[in-house]
Amino acid sequence: MVPGLSIITSSVDLAGAEVELVGVQKREFLLRQALEALPGGFEYILIDCPPSLGLLSLNALVAADALLVPLQCEFYALEGVSHLVRTVERVKRHLNPKLEIQGVVLTMFDKRNRLCSLVADDARGYFGDKLYNTMIPRNVRVSEAPSYGKPVLLYDVSSAGAQAYIHLASEVLKRERGLAA
Repeated sequence: MVPGLSIITSSVDLAGAEVELVGVQKREFLLRQALEALPGGFEYILIDCPPSLGLLSLNALVAADALLVPLQCEFYALEGVSHLVRTVERVKRHLNPKLEIQGVVLTMFDKRNRLCSLVADDARGYFGDKLYNTMIPRNVRVSEAPSYGKPVLLYDVSSAGAQAYIHLASEVLKRERGLAA
């Protein structure tokens, strides 16, 4: 569907993996080992994780070089991200010394909502230059796209949400390459 893009999706079979991994030695390193065994040719590998921390998410943190943290513009999300920061520090200390939070992106931002602005200000104060300038707005087209089995860029590239993701991708690439955003 998108040239140069490969996607491996999750399935219901993954639901039992958490339980099966409990008794496996070096279980935290399984994803890293699997990715290292892949043939070359991948410039980036993105691993989407749920907000909870289980063995599957821990495997992703151990396998990753960098973390892009989506932060919903809601109070409890900001509280949850502070727990994530502590978890990242623990993973870095014990399992993956190269893990870094590359950046934090505000999602579901609504400029009319005062709470969104307060969360954005708090996130800016806490993360400083780790916070991306691009904010993903609350957008109906972004919400509709999955029900049509498409990413928002193919569903409605002209929508505000799709355009925000395009700007975010540009900002991520600039930061990755060490350029001023």
